Amino acid sequence: MASESGGLTEYIQHHLQHLVPHASKEGFWAVHLDSVTVSLVLGVLFCLWFWLKARKATAGVPGKGQAFVEIVLEFVDGQVKDVFHGDRRFLGPLALTVFVWVFLMNAMDLLPVDLLPWITEKFGVGHFRAVPTADINMTFAMSLTVFVLIIFYSFKAKGVGGYVHELFTAPFGKHPLLWLPNFALNLVELASKPVSLAMRLFGNMYAGELVFMLIAGLFSAGAGLAGWALYGAGIIGYTVWGIFHILIISIQAFIFMVLTIVYISMAHDHH
Repeated sequence: MASESGGLTEYIQHHLQHLVPHASKEGFWAVHLDSVTVSLVLGVLFCLWFWLKARKATAGVPGKGQAFVEIVLEFVDGQVKDVFHGDRRFLGPLALTVFVWVFLMNAMDLLPVDLLPWITEKFGVGHFRAVPTADINMTFAMSLTVFVLIIFYSFKAKGVGGYVHELFTAPFGKHPLLWLPNFALNLVELASKPVSLAMRLFGNMYAGELVFMLIAGLFSAGAGLAGWALYGAGIIGYTVWGIFHILIISIQAFIFMVLTIVYISMAHDHH
């Protein structure tokens, strides 16, 4: 609680610390065990949930669970079909995985701030952040995976020679004096894709997590009548922001999925 840790600033700083191995150091290359654990658990639950619904699917009147899964599948497939006009056997499942997995990781932000840290503290774990997408290491890991797929599909669709030729001749033309400007511009374009994917998702979720921490600090700040007023304000603020945040986590999952589809679709196109 904020009052126990010396104030709201210390409370937030404590909750922003990740669970890392003793031998690991903080930084971009640090292994954040909390983010990895939560993302893996949610990924397994997502796969198990959809596998069970697919196994029990019927051709007749579907149940509520099957109907919901079908709605999600049709929604994602529609987005892929609108953007990508090639073979969707890989990109369709990839888009579905990205959308649902990112949504589930974002949705962890709706849990009370102190809930998972309180549970893990019972097992001797002092720091535990519940929102993997508020961890820049995790968002960059996902965006770099998409970047690898972009490069792979660029070579697959255009061949080594075709893709290298495109890097040096698009968009300004084939004149030798334009090769370096073309190549530099294409490198900037390529680098901007994983950076924009990672930073957009991280920035929105990190900001949302901070707002929840600030609101949670109101629950334990102050004393007496003023304390009760802050407590009530905290409850109202948490509820209102939580309802609004449902829209944010859905939009961010949708944007990450759509940009993944668009970037891979662009890799198939020829200038």
